Amino acid sequence: MTDFTLHDQQSAPQPSQKLLDTSIQAFGMIPGLHAVMAEAPGLLEGYQKLHQLALDSSFDKEELTVVWQTINVEHACHYCVPAHTGIAKSMNVDDAITEALRNETPLPTERLEALRNFTLSVVRGRGHVDENDVQAFLAAGFTRRQILEVVLVTAQKVMSNYTNHLADTPVDAPFKKFEWHKAN
Repeated sequence: MTDFTLHDQQSAPQPSQKLLDTSIQAFGMIPGLHAVMAEAPGLLEGYQKLHQLALDSSFDKEELTVVWQTINVEHACHYCVPAHTGIAKSMNVDDAITEALRNETPLPTERLEALRNFTLSVVRGRGHVDENDVQAFLAAGFTRRQILEVVLVTAQKVMSNYTNHLADTPVDAPFKKFEWHKAN
């Protein structure tokens, strides 16, 4: 595995230094993912923008957590599952939702389960989704806008999950207590 530098504001390429300032403002630290991404300023900037666009989407905090964690778990991301567990806690998302996502067990509502199923269809099908899956998603009360917002969040998570796989990014200290490994 290639070793990647965990950049700080001094070691990062100049275009990434301001982006790392943004990370500190948002998280009170430079998350390890951002420290790795800083090697490629365009990747870090794109990720930060997509993260903000995900937060600004029409999904509420529980729904956004379902999309994020469904993708993280499907991609078996050792870094993002613990990180988004902590993020869900900071957003006051019900622990039952987080645990169901982490353990791939049923979610507390049929609506959230429909969201997870549709997200999995998008990820597993690489955007080729059966019309029945689309109709089930819409029947659960979601919108065509939200179909496309699942694509938006998928793009964000591909950037982070793949980076973490390539770099074997160490889990940040605040999230180590949420360590996770995909069940076989």
